[in-house]
Amino acid sequence: MADPAPPLRLSVVQLEERLDGFVTEYLKDKSEQTRGTYRRTLNEFERYHAARAGRPSSRFRFVEADVEAYKAYLMEERELSQVSVSTYLTAIRRFCDYLVARGDLAENPARGVKGNRRPESHSRAVLRADEVEALFEAVPEATLIGRRDRAIMALMVYGGLSEIELVRADVDDLDRTLMGTVIRVQGKGRTSKDARVPLDDSALGPLDVYLQARSAPPSAPLFVSHGHRSEGTRLNTRSVRGRINGHLRSAKLKRRGVSPHSLTHTAALIWLNDGMPVEEVRRRMRHGTLETTMISFRKQGLLTREPETE
Repeated sequence: MADPAPPLRLSVVQLEERLDGFVTEYLKDKSEQTRGTYRRTLNEFERYHAARAGRPSSRFRFVEADVEAYKAYLMEERELSQVSVSTYLTAIRRFCDYLVARGDLAENPARGVKGNRRPESHSRAVLRADEVEALFEAVPEATLIGRRDRAIMALMVYGGLSEIELVRADVDDLDRTLMGTVIRVQGKGRTSKDARVPLDDSALGPLDVYLQARSAPPSAPLFVSHGHRSEGTRLNTRSVRGRINGHLRSAKLKRRGVSPHSLTHTAALIWLNDGMPVEEVRRRMRHGTLETTMISFRKQGLLTREPETE
């Protein structure tokens, strides 16, 4: 019996060369849009591979176990949707087909790693009232970083803001009037801050505590780093996600389906249970429809009162 082929280990430069060849040669008959989609999807794999290239024990070797580990990374660390994970795995599968055609691989290691089926309903979990309380209790109020993180969580849980909206916001996006306080936000896929989100006291209180402790000028980012080397720089979505995941773990709330984005969806549940009309909840969440979310809430028994309609 012939010995099995040794695992394939590519350097960062070698991987980049093969990715370029995959797009320009293997996909040459595909549309420019399709080639661009594959390349953008494989950018994540390239970053994943490069982060492990300097660690011999964790280098990507193009075997099935490593593809499974990449899938776990997409699901657990990047927290991508089931549909997105399947898309990323499809790209890896096609890329490995190219490596087989080149003779770099004897067989495709990604063939046996299946993607996730498209969910039939909204699968993102939300937090119960007692869990929200436990989450805030896990974050200290005495430090500036703790006050910042509590403000971020309050804007998500009680304001319905998303990670990208928070990191793009500046201090002067807050508009305080006699009618209440709103914040101008720029959501995912938007080119301007064209949405105005009202902030109730539960969302605004922790933010005011943070801003008073920080003494930030109006032109400054709403949320910044307070590390020794990065003091004052705008937070990015990865930093926000990492901080909230850490607090979820500290509060022992991290489980399948619970992610930082769960905090944003929790806002809709809180508003519905407080008796806010469905149409107002939809406007605050900036959703085309809330029907799918409400169906999920009903199935989980999370709605304590039937929402009002206008």
